[in-house]
Amino acid sequence: MEYKDYYTVLGVSKSASQEEIAKSFKKKARACHPDLNPGDACAEGNFKELNEAYEVLKDPEKRKLYDSLGPNWQHGQNFQPPPGFDNVRYHFGGQGPGRGGAGEQFDASAFSDFFETLFGGGLGGAQAGFGRGAGFSRRPSRGEDSQAMLELTLEEAYHGGGKALSLQEPGVGPDGRPVMSTKTLQVAIPAGVRDGSKIRLAGQGNQGFGGGAPGDLYLNVRILPHAVFKLEGNDVLIEIALAPWEAALGTTLSVPTLDGPVDLRIPAGIGSGKKLRLRGKGLGGGARRGDQFVRVMIQVPAQISDEEKKLWEQLRDVSRFTPRSVPEA
Repeated sequence: MEYKDYYTVLGVSKSASQEEIAKSFKKKARACHPDLNPGDACAEGNFKELNEAYEVLKDPEKRKLYDSLGPNWQHGQNFQPPPGFDNVRYHFGGQGPGRGGAGEQFDASAFSDFFETLFGGGLGGAQAGFGRGAGFSRRPSRGEDSQAMLELTLEEAYHGGGKALSLQEPGVGPDGRPVMSTKTLQVAIPAGVRDGSKIRLAGQGNQGFGGGAPGDLYLNVRILPHAVFKLEGNDVLIEIALAPWEAALGTTLSVPTLDGPVDLRIPAGIGSGKKLRLRGKGLGGGARRGDQFVRVMIQVPAQISDEEKKLWEQLRDVSRFTPRSVPEA
């Protein structure tokens, strides 16, 4: 849904006083009042938006909750409220900011989906008053789904299991004022879960309206970078260093995997950059389960003794190996 910047709508700064907010609202409301602009659909829409902005910013508690969204939202930007944001309940009694003067009822349809998501508790009951004694009923509707990020280590993604996830959500304190609280959920992580996949938590999204069922919470999985392994899709990659003689003669090395170390046979004559496969040691499940690849990187000593130098020179003189092909003339 679209984020509403109520300060922009009223043409005031975020530090504006209640008096400045009321003054700006009255000025703008006179300019676009539908009774003064008959048949002007644009004026009608602007007037409703002004009413909505003023309904929030004139009330210190609703303004405080609105401001808790943070300073980084832009007008018209797609807005996804955090789980449970609409648990806060408000009753809109007394005269609303409607079109008329005293005694005229306020039209509840003037409120946008953005407003109802933040303050939907006022609309969700059987009777939520608008104007003097006015009643407004709404059929039950399901709450919106919400999303959150779930960061996992590569080991957590590979093995799966339970993980506690803490989310910040607004609520109402003992004094009736909006407060932020921590909600902790236990998440069952499927073994082999992939980076970028989603985990659905049924009924943990935004609350429904009018007694409707809550939405679901979708966790977007992000696998954190690893100090040893590199993730490539469902496969994992690791590099191991070999001495020149190990590459030439072959050897057996202990290689780390996400299941623990395994012995890997290095065939004689392997070249630097070549990959060896350990099947089924990657992420995913069933036929889509990935593998682990071991990339061989041949290293030479940075410094050698006089004796080592003589041996390397002897090897150079007796070897018939040519690492570079000579192009034909």
